Amino acid sequence: MTDLTSPDLPPFHEPLTWLTPLSEERAAHLVAFLTDPAPIEVLDMGCGWGELLLRVLEAAPGAHGRGVDRSPAFIDRARQQALARGLGARVAFDLMPGMEAQDLLADAVICIGASQIWGPPVEDAQPLDYAAALRALRELVQPGGRLVYGEAIWMAPPHPAATAPLAGRDDEYITQDALRELIRAAGFDVVDDDETSLEEWDAFETGFREPYIRWLDSHGADHPAAEQVRQQYEDQRAAYEDGYRGVLGMAYFCLQG
Repeated sequence: MTDLTSPDLPPFHEPLTWLTPLSEERAAHLVAFLTDPAPIEVLDMGCGWGELLLRVLEAAPGAHGRGVDRSPAFIDRARQQALARGLGARVAFDLMPGMEAQDLLADAVICIGASQIWGPPVEDAQPLDYAAALRALRELVQPGGRLVYGEAIWMAPPHPAATAPLAGRDDEYITQDALRELIRAAGFDVVDDDETSLEEWDAFETGFREPYIRWLDSHGADHPAAEQVRQQYEDQRAAYEDGYRGVLGMAYFCLQG
């Protein structure tokens, strides 16, 4: 049987603009928040391939940025994107666990879907430690600076079909209201906050599954791995559409330090 973790299967997330459920309209709002007034230093913790960071730098020509991520593939793509967009001289992308960046201060900080940097490893399937992440982020934001914080939440009470494809725990995430209280306890002022729409989630999940479709389109139905790829596609589709759709959410907070 073909090893489906090999380069033969297109990388997941490759077709996506964002590594999170995020519309262009919401992204523009987050960029506007981080660039008015224009920042001097921008830090993105868990930057992925740095799309939001690069857009902030495009909107603030005098700013310099740094992105931090654990994935070599994402960092490589971020560096290529920065060069292609003429931003290579104003941004650095570093491959590191993230804890090493705690001594970096910035007046604009981004952390979306990366709270696990300061909590238990994802592989441990433990509840997300929002409070630890927020305490660490508070140390990274200069006084009066701004933070865009995005993290997974429960949009609706979890049930077994929703939690089974995730960590299998009802306490893995908390609600948006509970997260807002933790944010205030960490010393941030909430300028505004919102949760993703189902349309944003649908687009994200469709993009995530697209590599399966691309693989199946480029290989014959009699390929030894075709049945397995079709089953993986169906498993992922069912996990979302019959499981955590409308239950797992993403909240975005615009915060003042």
